[in-house]
Amino acid sequence: MKRDVNRREFLQGVSAAALGLYLPSARLMASPAAPTAPVAVAKCDAYGPEMVASLDKMFDQIGGLKKLVYGKTVAIKVNVTGGTSDRYKGMTQGQTYWVHPDMVSATAHLLDKAGAKRIRILESPTGSKLPTLEAFLTEAGWSIPDLMRSSNRLEFENTNFAGPSKKYVRYFVPGGGLAFKAYDMNSSYQDCDVFVSLAKLKEHSTAGMTGAIKNLFGITPTTIYGQKAGIDEPSAEPGGGRSMLHIGERQPSKSALPELHPDSSRDPGYRVPRVTADLVAARPIHLSIIDGIDTVAGGEGPWVKNMRAVHAGVLIAGMNPVTTDSVCTALMGFDPMADKGSAPFETCDSTLKLAEQLGIGTRDLKRIEVIGLPIAKGRIEFRKV
Repeated sequence: MKRDVNRREFLQGVSAAALGLYLPSARLMASPAAPTAPVAVAKCDAYGPEMVASLDKMFDQIGGLKKLVYGKTVAIKVNVTGGTSDRYKGMTQGQTYWVHPDMVSATAHLLDKAGAKRIRILESPTGSKLPTLEAFLTEAGWSIPDLMRSSNRLEFENTNFAGPSKKYVRYFVPGGGLAFKAYDMNSSYQDCDVFVSLAKLKEHSTAGMTGAIKNLFGITPTTIYGQKAGIDEPSAEPGGGRSMLHIGERQPSKSALPELHPDSSRDPGYRVPRVTADLVAARPIHLSIIDGIDTVAGGEGPWVKNMRAVHAGVLIAGMNPVTTDSVCTALMGFDPMADKGSAPFETCDSTLKLAEQLGIGTRDLKRIEVIGLPIAKGRIEFRKV
C-alpha cells in the first residue's frame, strides 16, 4: 500500500508541475510569476442554440477543445449544491443557483464533437441519500434522456461513494497542504485525462464568490467528510453537509488523514478557502466553464436569507481556474485583488489569493487576456441588483 501511495503522490506532483504549479513549501509566499491564461467572455441572454454557438466560439478563442480532449476521458464536476426540492420563488435550480442542465448538455455535445472518447458527469450531492447521481438529478426535475441525447458517451457518477473499485483514492496536496495533507475521494477524479469544472457565477455566503475553484469543494465525499460520516470507516450512506470542513467540529473518518492543524481557527471564513485551495491543487482543473446567464446574488442557495435572482447574461471560459475566476469576480463588480475585509471577501480569506500564492494562477487582471466581451461591458454589480 505504501508503494502505491508514493507512486500516486509522485504522479500527482508531475501533473501539478505540468500545469505550472510552483509549490516550494507549505508556507504561502507572494507569487508574482503565477501562470496566466486567456479567458473568453461572451454575452448570452438565453439557454438554447445561441448558448451552444457561444460556447463553441469561446472554446476556440482559448485554444480549442479538440487538442485538449480528442480521444480522452473527460470528467465534468457540475455545481448542484443542496437538496433536490430547494427552490427560490418557484424557479428551478438551473434558473437560479445550480448550473443549468442546458449548460451540461451543451458542454457534453461540444466535447463529443471534439472527439472525447468518454464523458463523465460527477457530483457528491449533500441533500439526498439517493445512491445514483441520475436519481438525484431526476428528482430535481432534470431529464436524463435529454442529457443523454447530447452525447452517447455520457456517464454519471455519485462521487459520495467509492465507485466500482470499492476503494477511495488519496489525493495529496502538492507542497504539503493548507488544511489537509491529502483528501480521500472517488477514483473518477483521478481516472480521467481532462478535468472540467462547470460552475455557476454567484456569490457565496462563506467564501465570497463561487466559480470554478469553489465548485471543487463538492468533490469531497460526505461519507468521509460529512456530518454523519463514519468514525473509523466511511459511512455506507452520504453523511449530511460538510460541516467538518466548514467549522471543524470533528475529524474525517479515521480511514482518511486528519487535518494538519486541529488547533487552527474554526472560523468557516478561514477554513473553507484553505480547503478549497487545497482541493484545486490536489485535483488540477484543465477547463473552467461558468454559467452566468441566470444566476443569484447574495448567497449560494435559497437557505441564505439575502439570496436573490440575477440575470447576468454572460458566459465565461478559460483553461486556468484562477484567471477564469478572477475575471468572474470582476464581472460581478468586485476586485479580484481584494483581500479579507473587502467585498466580496468581507468575512473570509480570499480563495483567489490563496490559490495564486500556491502558484496555480494569477488574479491580476493586468496579466490576464480577456477575449470577446470586455469586462467593462459585461459587468453586473451584484451588490446593486
